[in-house]
Amino acid sequence: MKRFLLTLILLSVTILAIAQQKEKGDLQIGIQGGASLPISTYKSIGETKVGYYSGFFVDKYFSGNKFGLGIDARYIYNSINRQDTFRFENGYISTDYINKTRFQDYLFTFGPSYKYSVDRFHVEAYIRGGLMMQYFPEYVRSVTYEERDPTGGSITHTQDIMATVNDASNRANSWAGVGGLRFNYMLNKHFALFGHVDYVQTFGEKFGGKSSQFAIERIEETNPILETASVKSVWDHYGDVRETTQTPHKTVQTGIGVKYIFGKKKSPVVIQDNSPKYDEEVKKIALKGLQIVVKDKQTNLALSGVTVSIEGMDINDKSVTDANGQASKVSSIKPGQYQVVGEKNGIKTPILTLTEADFQTSSAVIFKEIYHDDPRFTLIGETFDCATTQNLAGINTVLTHTGSKVNASQTSDAEGKFIYQLDAQSDFTVVANQQGRYSQTEIVSTKGLDRSQTLYVTLKLGVCELVENGEWVLKNIHYDFDKSNIRADAAIILNNVVAVMKQNPTLRIELSSHTDSRGNDDYNLKLSQRRADSAVDYLIANGIAKTRLVARGYGETKLLNHCGNGASCSEQQHQENRRTEIKVLQF
Repeated sequence: MKRFLLTLILLSVTILAIAQQKEKGDLQIGIQGGASLPISTYKSIGETKVGYYSGFFVDKYFSGNKFGLGIDARYIYNSINRQDTFRFENGYISTDYINKTRFQDYLFTFGPSYKYSVDRFHVEAYIRGGLMMQYFPEYVRSVTYEERDPTGGSITHTQDIMATVNDASNRANSWAGVGGLRFNYMLNKHFALFGHVDYVQTFGEKFGGKSSQFAIERIEETNPILETASVKSVWDHYGDVRETTQTPHKTVQTGIGVKYIFGKKKSPVVIQDNSPKYDEEVKKIALKGLQIVVKDKQTNLALSGVTVSIEGMDINDKSVTDANGQASKVSSIKPGQYQVVGEKNGIKTPILTLTEADFQTSSAVIFKEIYHDDPRFTLIGETFDCATTQNLAGINTVLTHTGSKVNASQTSDAEGKFIYQLDAQSDFTVVANQQGRYSQTEIVSTKGLDRSQTLYVTLKLGVCELVENGEWVLKNIHYDFDKSNIRADAAIILNNVVAVMKQNPTLRIELSSHTDSRGNDDYNLKLSQRRADSAVDYLIANGIAKTRLVARGYGETKLLNHCGNGASCSEQQHQENRRTEIKVLQF
């Protein structure tokens, strides 16, 4: 950081030194300030409000007073929308702000400028690149509610539903850019007033090995809590998947300022151009390279795994894009007409046509971007061994759309990876389907995800060996309060058990149900037995022989923690004890 600031200072001194030696171009320095308007994900994810900025700039124009170089330094401040406490029938939703409720940034950039003048009016265009020092807010949003227990007392539950997940210092550095226009009116030969508008954005997700973007982790709201609502469980209103999203700095800044121009204003001098003609220079470069980059249209992210075809003249080339979205570079192609198209998951990009006009440049390589528009999300999964945590190849996986019940299957590759395309606003289950092994039924959802911000959804699917006396907890099996009937969401999980039993005909299991310690001990024992019986009955109804199944209700006799009768425990600790388990009796 110190080196970067020193570089900016040296550049400023260099510009001033050049100005003292040459009077052919203007040297100007200005101060400015105005409004900082957050846009896109910076506004939605950061909950950012309109703020302000101030700063200064220095520009040195070269001979002809049209092109130059400049530096820009700014202080940017945007506060965030503080959320008031929302109260409902038996609780409230509140936000705990841990530090200052603002984004505070320092921007230092360097780059070219261009000026167009008519009498007293000047228009300047500029583009800069450099470094932004960022300071983030920190907060946690949670739901707090009271629940009546069977003894007449009450239990208070608190569940975090959203929190910032940045570096402990809440600071980050990032590469940044700014580009815009400045509209000037000359008061005299030295002073001018101006108004300007420009766009500021940071780039990249990492800087110096650390995250460079503001990030939050939140749970999707599935059923909004109303003022009149009485919350029984936070999971009735929120999903159980935590999603992390992040955003770069994105602001439009508009303001006014004043600048001072050194030296004397001179009349334009007509300079005869004796340099080689453009066409003559182009002829020197007859053959060029071609580099194609493919990006996702909705997120502008580089897209890997796209087959890019280039046809024309004597070229018929195909290659697959890498992690940076780059196809293999084609070397030494002749000027002419070519067609470029990319394809992935059966969807093609629009055809890009290159003509001889694209070859009329002094650059040795032609760079072109094409955009792939697939409205679906991409699930990238990995199968791994439960015991060793090493990725497993050759595991058959099954994806099921919970709405349409349509299945798709795929076998994990040599690296243990598998890929599916997911429709928007949909729920899915993913399981491993392999003889001698089992997996949990993992739930994946695209509900609440914004395709313009998110392309990839990730999943790690644990695959375990079936062994005698082995046991595991069935995730995501839930019952209604005081009920034992099998709900639709629990049936999805039990369908995976049915599949495992059918693939392994010698397998005999005990299916057990467990409660937490709240309520009457004897009643809990009977309720857990009814629930175990219901689950086993479902398996029998779906083709599993009764002789291969044992239903056992343990009530609260096998707690996994210290939360016995009378113990003060959180809802999460009690939830750990409410579970359905499978134990292998024979295999």
